[in-house]
Amino acid sequence: MSDLTTQLKQQIIEALNLEDLTPADIADDAPLFGDGLGLDSIDALELIVLLERQYGIRLTDPAEGKKIFASVATMADYIKANRTK
Repeated sequence: MSDLTTQLKQQIIEALNLEDLTPADIADDAPLFGDGLGLDSIDALELIVLLERQYGIRLTDPAEGKKIFASVATMADYIKANRTK
């Protein structure tokens, strides 16, 4: 597990108040929405804010979010390619 994915998992847990989870509980390739963590559209907004605040990434295309937020691994890949902070 890379440092970025571990850090990202911790940030997701904190941002979404998922106190009952640890980074080890979240698989890198598990879906964040639906059957995976079961996140919803409000959680998606929180993840968008997280990307902007922590990594300087501003999402301009809402359709892009579905691919980016598929899993922690896809988020980490996007951050590596697009981070400004």
